[in-house]
Amino acid sequence: MAVLALGGLAASPAFAAEALPGAHMSLWWALPFAGLLLCIATGPLLFHHFWEHHYGKIAAVWAGLVIVPLAAFYGLAAASEAVLHAMLLEYMSFIILLFALFTISGGILVSGNIHGTPLFNSGLLLIGAILASVIGTTGASMILIRPIIRANDNRPFNAHVVVFFIFLVSNIGGSLTPLGDPPLFVGFLRGVDFFWTTVHLLPDTLLVGGLVLAIFFVLDTILHRREQGLPKIKDPTPDSKVRILGLVNLPLLAGVIGAILMSAAWKPGVEFTIQGVHVELQNLVRDVIILVLAFVSLVVSPKKYRSANGFNWGPILEVAKLFAAIFVCIVPVVAILRAGMDGALAPLVSLVTTASGQPNDMAYFWMTGLLSSFLDNAPTYLVFFELAGGNPQELMTTFATTLAAISAGAVFMGANTYIGNAPNFMVYAIARNQGIRMPGFFGYMLWSGAVLLPIFALSSVIFFG
Repeated sequence: MAVLALGGLAASPAFAAEALPGAHMSLWWALPFAGLLLCIATGPLLFHHFWEHHYGKIAAVWAGLVIVPLAAFYGLAAASEAVLHAMLLEYMSFIILLFALFTISGGILVSGNIHGTPLFNSGLLLIGAILASVIGTTGASMILIRPIIRANDNRPFNAHVVVFFIFLVSNIGGSLTPLGDPPLFVGFLRGVDFFWTTVHLLPDTLLVGGLVLAIFFVLDTILHRREQGLPKIKDPTPDSKVRILGLVNLPLLAGVIGAILMSAAWKPGVEFTIQGVHVELQNLVRDVIILVLAFVSLVVSPKKYRSANGFNWGPILEVAKLFAAIFVCIVPVVAILRAGMDGALAPLVSLVTTASGQPNDMAYFWMTGLLSSFLDNAPTYLVFFELAGGNPQELMTTFATTLAAISAGAVFMGANTYIGNAPNFMVYAIARNQGIRMPGFFGYMLWSGAVLLPIFALSSVIFFG
């Protein structure tokens, strides 16, 4: 998920799932989540017109299939506390941040005709990956996705550019600081030093990111040459000088990051209780500041810049509706996962410990990563952080490779699916909205499986084997 979609989540280490007896819940509780994922995967392909007009209702039905049984089996109080915790402390902060970054970045226009050559595309992906650790994967993705789409809008083959953009800018690039990706910010709030990830994940990030970028350059070069023999497509973007407009939004982006850091550093000890859910003052202030910055951007940014960006509310509405259901549907799944060896997922949890009782670093990497591909990667990170002992001083020293494995798995493998990290689906929605023929849910997983999984396997052997 994005720079700090974890604002409310990380500020309060308890999860919604804690109100539920995860040790006594069977895997049947995961069915609504699986059904929702299946609909997201197949809806745009098998019943596109119906899905386009009714995806919000479909998502609401799956969410209802979690809420109603939870209330029936565990009581209205426990069910409402779990769901309200997910919505008030996790989802609201998540969607407010995405809304702000989507809105503010939509007012930044890279004008002019940038021609998407393999060298230029590779350079922009590299810049975006570096930027992701500074302003977060969501911030970097929202600023750069429209320019890279515009640069390649006259190419017959351009969907792969967006796919690799998701790999590098929306995920892998955010691995070097707590500002880059929510799991790392969770670790920072739990006591992991700010630059610990920079030092310990840099070699892994350089290897994984470098190999992915190299594969992209080779593939883009091959496709670019193949395009030379195809009929020319008229470039919809007229040739003109390249300029960056709407720079007034840059301080607003900085303000968003500042608000997040403020909520992590300022602890006034004031909170409000809503149906058993404790909402802390610093989180309310943060979310209000972020919303104000978004509305300031709408006022101060010329409408012509947004129009030139092809800006509309469709993508953020789609993300808001679908992820509201996702956040509800993962509540029982996370409850089971948090039960550890006492829960229905005990066979998976047992894989991370060797027979001698020592942590299995490679298993930590793969288990954290594979679950982060489908669940919220911040809660997944924290669950395995706790399974590894939960002591930040020990994890940064004696068990440094274990913490590195958990961190790398959570960040890197968010790229495995469209829902592994918040900006993935946002980028997908924007690209599809602007006419890019993006692969579907399973089609994207074929890309990630072919490109990323072999690289992750090599990385895990080198660094965690």
